[in-house]
Amino acid sequence: ESLLVSHDTINLVAMNRATLVLNLLAVWLTLQSSAVIIADKWNVEKLRKQLHDPAKDRFDLECDTCVVLVDAIQLLVRENSSESDIATTFTKLCILLKVEDSLVCSGAVPEFKNEVLYVFTAIALGPKEVCGALIGDGCGMYYNPWKQNWTVTFPDVPKPPPPKEPDIPKPDASLIKVLHLSDIHLDMAYTEGLNAECGEPLCCRPPNKPAPPGRPAGYWGDYECDLPLRTISNLFEHLAQHKDRFDWIYWTGDLPAHNVWNQTRLQQLETMHTLTSLMKLHLGDKMVYPTLGNHESAPVNSFPPPFITGDNSNQWLLDSYLLDFSHWLPSSTSSTIRKGGFYSVKLTTGLKLISLNTNYCNSENWWLLINSTDPAGQLQWMISELQASEDAGGKVHIIGHIGPGLGSCMAVWSWNYHRIVNRYESTIVGQFFGHTHNDEFQIFYDTENPSRATSVAFLGPSVTPFKGNNPGYRIYELDGMHSGTTFQLVDHHVYYLNLKQANLDNNITWQYEYSAKGSYGLNNLLPQEWSNLVDSMETNDTLFDRFYKHYHRRETIDCTTSQCKDSILCGLRTAQSHDSSHCHNITQAYRHYYNHRSC
Repeated sequence: ESLLVSHDTINLVAMNRATLVLNLLAVWLTLQSSAVIIADKWNVEKLRKQLHDPAKDRFDLECDTCVVLVDAIQLLVRENSSESDIATTFTKLCILLKVEDSLVCSGAVPEFKNEVLYVFTAIALGPKEVCGALIGDGCGMYYNPWKQNWTVTFPDVPKPPPPKEPDIPKPDASLIKVLHLSDIHLDMAYTEGLNAECGEPLCCRPPNKPAPPGRPAGYWGDYECDLPLRTISNLFEHLAQHKDRFDWIYWTGDLPAHNVWNQTRLQQLETMHTLTSLMKLHLGDKMVYPTLGNHESAPVNSFPPPFITGDNSNQWLLDSYLLDFSHWLPSSTSSTIRKGGFYSVKLTTGLKLISLNTNYCNSENWWLLINSTDPAGQLQWMISELQASEDAGGKVHIIGHIGPGLGSCMAVWSWNYHRIVNRYESTIVGQFFGHTHNDEFQIFYDTENPSRATSVAFLGPSVTPFKGNNPGYRIYELDGMHSGTTFQLVDHHVYYLNLKQANLDNNITWQYEYSAKGSYGLNNLLPQEWSNLVDSMETNDTLFDRFYKHYHRRETIDCTTSQCKDSILCGLRTAQSHDSSHCHNITQAYRHYYNHRSC
């Protein structure tokens, strides 16, 4: 599944199971030179029974299909099939399984071919082990023979005891304001009037045809598509008119569009250059601090660790990333950016920023199947940065793209990250991520006292409307520069664009949506207060409905079933991936659905 297209483009549940079985049997007969090998390898009757089992839920079906595909790839590699033969075989497989149409399949397989074949010749994992890594530990034996259960080490310095009374910023203190932009997903090919429901992973772009009555792509954008340049330009113009609302900017990744089946390296770099040029034009006098999203690379999710060199490395991306953001980032960041796309920088006296490359935790990053042990030494480096700040009495903000509690973040990476956050809870005063496109958060809890919240990761709303959201951005207010400042969050504010109304009026208005304290009745933005909010939402449907409206920045999307509500609350309580210990009344299938959202 991950080989062919991005995780969110496949709807295996909607596929008739009998049709799936017939298609699989047809595939075996069309594999040409590999047909005999595959017929000998697989027990077709057993496979038919597995995929036709009505008791299987979405998770089981994904798992079985993943195992079939991985087994086929490994078999063809072992039989020394040529790369072109393997690509041809899996293009046919993609089409016959109706994973996508022929246009997408013909682009996706060549896009991922080099990466997948390189990885599959380097690993010693079986199909169930590979699928356990890609889908989750409920699918097969998930282990890594290169020390999968790796552990970061901490300095021999005792953890400072948490304060008996948390430091709450004074109400009349000066403020620092930070703009958070995430998941812009600029689509340079967006075309008004084309079909917004084309049946492909991304619509509203050629070669889609003009839409039937009622579903044309709007002038300013569409809820099933990414945004045209004119809408994003308008956003930057709007922000330039309100520079007094923020002091600096966190930009948490995902700049290119979702056409993951036909992207090139050059196109990805052109998108990044276009957006950084817009930023310089309109907000060049504001400091901008970026992080890399999973869509920055080509193919998507491809972030090989530094031991992969030559043409398969992503040095092409890291060097351009450093160049495009050199207007804002000091030269001291260049060595770690060139090594692995992460860096630290001083924000102001007493406050440091750590920007992480969370693609090194992404379970859809195939390169991690070779060796996932602290890629690029990033987490160990992070510990040294945090310890230096603790020794100096300073505070730290952390930015990244993929929230550490999402199931798409590898369990061992997330577990180590959670340990780091708990160790340095007195130093870390803010964490900011994106990726899900939703307005949400993830709560960290003390490993020794699970009822005590220690930190919060804030996942910012996306600029793209892709998959049903109104475009939005967030502004944080921090305890500012004064004697005894805590740098703690005081409040946050969200602004949004009503895309439907903008298309009807042919005019854009970026509107104020809500403040965290005002909308949720919070006394402060400290971790325990967010934990109390989630507890309240469990029994207060009015409060939960308000949160869910903000979650999408739309009133027309409902979450009316208990399973939907439980899955959302589970995600808010989960800052460590694949750990459901803080979730209530949630089934494996819904937890898998929530955690494996891929944007």
